Amino acid sequence: MCGIVGYTGPREAGPILIEGLKRLEYRGYDSAGIALVDDAGDLFVEKKAGKLANLQTAIADRTPHAAIGLAHTRWATHGRPNDLNAHPHQDCTGDITVIHNGIIENFRELRDGLAERGHRLTSDTDTEALAHLIEDAYAGDLANAVRAALGSPRSVRAGGDAPGRTRPPDRRPDGRPAGRRRRRR
Repeated sequence: MCGIVGYTGPREAGPILIEGLKRLEYRGYDSAGIALVDDAGDLFVEKKAGKLANLQTAIADRTPHAAIGLAHTRWATHGRPNDLNAHPHQDCTGDITVIHNGIIENFRELRDGLAERGHRLTSDTDTEALAHLIEDAYAGDLANAVRAALGSPRSVRAGGDAPGRTRPPDRRPDGRPAGRRRRRR
């Protein structure tokens, strides 16, 4: 079972994302990864096979100051559990980073087509194809590129393509606590 955690806010994203992944450890996973956008707008990505502690060790002395990020734990469905197959996955430019939960049934067909068009795929996963499909469709508008890219895969379940959440997960958009209904008077 995979888990996705996102954060956008005034605090340091790295520790918040790692804490979120710790809360998902009970679900089982074979690798973990993180993507952070630093203050200069540069993307930092690290991913490690095995336990979350491996990722924590890898980023301990080099986590950038960042207020935006995504993190993921993966349970392998395509590709062996190793560093290359862990999420997040990037496109050829390194500008588009994707994490995804679910299975893309036609991923081999998509990957073959991307490779024929010159894309350099580095993992054995289905998710990596999404990053490259978005790259293909990108013409200055990320939302339009994502919509266009999602027209190709079959059976994409939940996914993440941009970091962040603008409110705490226990709050509704209006700021009220989630799970409580407003009583009508």
